[in-house]
Amino acid sequence: MISAEDCEFIKKFEIAGSEDKQAVLTKEGHQCAKTFLNLMAHISKEQTVQYILTLIDDTLQENHQRVNIFFDYAKKTKNTAWSYFLPMLNRQDLFTVHMAARIIAKLAAWGRDLMEGSDLNYYFNWIKTQLSSQKLHGTGAEPGTGTISPSESSQYVQCVAGCLQLMLRVNEYRFAWVEADGVNCITAVLSNKCGFQLQYQMIFCVWLLAFSPQLCEQLRRYNVVPALSDILQESVKEKVTRIILAAFRNLLEKSAERETRQEYALAMIQCKVLKQLENLDQQKYDDEDITDDIKFLLERLGESVQDLSSFDEYSSELKSGRLEWSPVHKSEKFWRENAVRLNEKNYELLKILTRLLEVSDDPQVIAVAAHDVGEYVRHYPRGKRVIEQLGGKQLVMNHMHHEDQLVRYNALLAVQKLMVHNWYCLCLTQHCPQ
Repeated sequence: MISAEDCEFIKKFEIAGSEDKQAVLTKEGHQCAKTFLNLMAHISKEQTVQYILTLIDDTLQENHQRVNIFFDYAKKTKNTAWSYFLPMLNRQDLFTVHMAARIIAKLAAWGRDLMEGSDLNYYFNWIKTQLSSQKLHGTGAEPGTGTISPSESSQYVQCVAGCLQLMLRVNEYRFAWVEADGVNCITAVLSNKCGFQLQYQMIFCVWLLAFSPQLCEQLRRYNVVPALSDILQESVKEKVTRIILAAFRNLLEKSAERETRQEYALAMIQCKVLKQLENLDQQKYDDEDITDDIKFLLERLGESVQDLSSFDEYSSELKSGRLEWSPVHKSEKFWRENAVRLNEKNYELLKILTRLLEVSDDPQVIAVAAHDVGEYVRHYPRGKRVIEQLGGKQLVMNHMHHEDQLVRYNALLAVQKLMVHNWYCLCLTQHCPQ
């Protein structure tokens, strides 16, 4: 089944102690890679393949520099180091699949060459699929059953998350992950009430992404702060609290633009993070990083509160997607002074407002959004035309028969304001001198 030289090497490798093993690898690195890959390719028994993959994983874990053994071999055979392992992600046996995934991550993160192009896209898409499902299927540890236990499923998902954690330590991979819509994948997992270990791993990935100033700008497009603040409010595990605070600090500290830092600070204030920090500040921690991060965040958010205008407050609330009956919504003065500002940045806030009418399933959010559309139209002369162009009029009318009474009431009021505005324009047109 295997060649004599492969047999000789594997026997020599297995009986060697740690120091002797390093000497063997230094002298016979090419043979090591060749033997391991030959065994993987020519042996069909799953248990043996599992053993070989575990041996490779342990070898790399003991010394990160050993990835070069596979890079050197791949170069001579005109392949990439991970090309031997990527096809194994399609195997049926989950242990085999995830050991291969671990090895790929180590080669990509510790190797001298970066994974690029179709290989990187394929690997990241595989990670996204595994994380998104959170229900991994296969033969598992018990042959013939076709199922795995919930605890095994959880371990495999955590293994996938561990691969992502390792990859995102490399700056280039962070940009590739964001470009692959990976942030939406992370927030979806976090909103799915996952266990605390997976929470920690996903937030760790956010923390890593926020080390890149350019990515801090891009992360503004995602509801990262609301997702983390919800978990912070419910967290009972110190490690989860610690990584959330570290992620918040990175978002405020690493962002290059003042506007971005201010937007993150306002989002945290809107999500009641300041109050949570004040509660956390009353506790004692063995970890000095937690204490330092709490102090930093309290100081930064405290400064932002002092500079907070009513429009900043409204803008932050709207971007969070969590509308509530805060004072600005019912303030005549606010709408008179700020209605026109909803047009700024190519109607950015207005588009968010109409989008909430379409996608939100929270009656309070829909009711407040309908109310705000009415106030915008009432205080901005050309508001009706803008709302119609954005599809907002039809969206408001759709909610006139909503099951929630408050939604129906505010939708009706908004439609009335749209119609009154229409009559007002009509009257002006009729009485204008020709």
